[in-house]
Order: sequence, then structure tokens, then C-alpha cells
Amino acid sequence: MAQAQAQTTHAETQAHGGAHEDVGFPPFETHTYAGQLLWLLITFAVLYTLMSKLVLPRLSGIIENRRSIIARDLDNAAAMKTRAEEAGAAYEKALAEAKGRAQTLAQETRAKLAAESDAKRKALEADLNKRLAESEATIAGRKAEAMGHVRGIARDTASAIIERLTGKAPAPQAVETALDQINA
Repeated sequence: MAQAQAQTTHAETQAHGGAHEDVGFPPFETHTYAGQLLWLLITFAVLYTLMSKLVLPRLSGIIENRRSIIARDLDNAAAMKTRAEEAGAAYEKALAEAKGRAQTLAQETRAKLAAESDAKRKALEADLNKRLAESEATIAGRKAEAMGHVRGIARDTASAIIERLTGKAPAPQAVETALDQINA
């Protein structure tokens, strides 16, 4: 069957023009060089004209547009950088001023609190000194009062001891004389 198909194909090929001859690669045929060069020049001229009149002006317009956009963006960036640096400097200045004000306020507050504390301390010391003086006066008064009673207590005690030892009460005048001798 394969042989029958090959014969049919061979018969059709001869019907369409006969046998094929081996021609080779068409661009290398020397008798077609002139036509090939002519079409090369025509194609080159058409492509050159299209490129120079249509494509290159559009490309150069696009490139110039991009250059202007880039230049504008760079100018904007430089302006923004300058503004940012100015804002940073202003921020630093404001921060330094705020720190200075805070330190001044803190010193004033410390001085005010120290003065209030000192005034309170002095008032407390004065009150304590006053109370201490009153307490010392009270103690001295009570001591004097107690000391005033000591002679009487000593007289009564001495009389009670002598009465207990001897069985009879001593004369009050003798007890007073004995106490005077002890105090002298």
C-alpha cells in the first residue's frame, strides 16, 4: 500500500510540472542578486523613512517628556528635602527651647517647694520648741511642787519609822530639826 501511494505522489508531481531539479537556497542564486539588492534598497529606504519621520520623533518626544518629568521630580525632591531639613532644624530648636523651659520650670518648682518645706520645717520647729518650753516649765513646776511636798513626806515618814521602832511618836519639833541638819 505504501508503494501505491508513492507512485500516486510521483504521478501527481509529474502532472504538475514534471520532475524537480535540485535548485539550492534561493538567496544564494547569482542570477537573482540584482532583484534582491533592489528590494533591499527599497525596504531599507521605506523603513528608514518610517523610522525617521514617525518612530524617532515620537521616541524623542517621550524621552524629552520623561526628562522633564524626572527633572521636575528631582527639583520637587530637593525642595522637599530643604523643607524637611528646615522643619527638622525648627523641631530641634523648639525641642531645645522646651527643654530649657522645662528645666527652668523644674528649678523654680524645686525652689518653691524647698521654700515651702523650709517654712513648714521652721514652723514645726517653732511649735516643737514652744511645746518643749511649756513641757519643761510644767515639769519644773511639778518638780518644785513635788519638792515642796518632799519635806512633809520625809517628816511623816521619819515620824512613822521612829514610832514603829520605839513605839511612841517623836516630837514634831525634833523631826524638823533633824531634817534641817540633813539639808544643810
